Amino acid sequence: MFENFFGNRTAAASLERMIDSGRIAQTILLAGPEGVGKATLARRFAARLLGQAAPEAAAEIAQRVEKDDLSLPENRKIIEEREKWPSEKRAEEPLFFASHPDFVTFCPEGPLRQVSIQQMRLARSRAQLRPLKGRWRVFLIDRMDRAGAQAADALLKTLEEPPGHLVLFVTAVNPFDLPATIRSRSVVFWMTPLNEAEMAEAARAMGWKDAPRRIALAGGCPGVAATLDLAEYEKRRALALSMLEAAAGAAGFAQWVKASQGLLSSRTEKLSQYAPAMYGLLEDVLALQSGSGRLRNGDVKDRLEKLAARVDFEWVREAVERVDEWDGLERRNVQKAAVADYFVAGLAASARAAR
Repeated sequence: MFENFFGNRTAAASLERMIDSGRIAQTILLAGPEGVGKATLARRFAARLLGQAAPEAAAEIAQRVEKDDLSLPENRKIIEEREKWPSEKRAEEPLFFASHPDFVTFCPEGPLRQVSIQQMRLARSRAQLRPLKGRWRVFLIDRMDRAGAQAADALLKTLEEPPGHLVLFVTAVNPFDLPATIRSRSVVFWMTPLNEAEMAEAARAMGWKDAPRRIALAGGCPGVAATLDLAEYEKRRALALSMLEAAAGAAGFAQWVKASQGLLSSRTEKLSQYAPAMYGLLEDVLALQSGSGRLRNGDVKDRLEKLAARVDFEWVREAVERVDEWDGLERRNVQKAAVADYFVAGLAASARAAR
């Protein structure tokens, strides 16, 4: 198997067989939760494929390809700094990473973290360049489900007439957010969260600090576990829990307003950044109601038990649907204060109607 890749052995083995057989799909769609290893698998594939042309330099090629890992501090800093750029400047200099000339990564950027039409046009033009060495070039478009309609159309033009030397990886949390024309031109691999044994294996290999806590919170996604800022998570979880308590009627709306001041006054904090903590809390509520499963947030079990006693499954389902909407509303520039208050007030009305 690919070195230092954990879980999803079926997908990894299928991609390895492509390389071994020489019958490689030109467009590969990796679908699955954030942090499950989609981009990691694409990089491992690229390193193995590009290394065939220069076996003596395979280790160096792998190291260069890994420099495009978007979770690396230096790459995260580049993405964060570009959020401050005016849109015109970002359009003039579309973001991509290419530590190895035959492996290029495009990713969402800007304040709303979207894949831009300028990036996809650049991908199309660079796709025509011949490999520096060997037969292949590999492109990775990470989180293509964060592309607008125009960017998706620009990518489709590349998919319709791909040069023979190009292997294109596309990742998406929800592939059904992609146009059907892109899905139909792709070989799709569904990647699922890792089990506890696989997460423990990843923790030992990668040397995570506070490994049990990270594994509990990551939901089977090693990328989440490896990059999780525990202090930041706990801060966001505290606000998410206050939001749910107000929405369930366990706390007054005034208490929520007071708790939300830090979020609403910050220019950099986005409501969607609180979604992972919110999903984890709602999952724990369902686990308590059904009496099954280990809690992700066991240290606040007493508050979760009180919450679970006040709401039913339909309330939790509605809460999940409303959290699902946060990201799209932000991309439409709806103010987060309005979205947050709508979430609390709407769910509070549902809770009252159910009692």
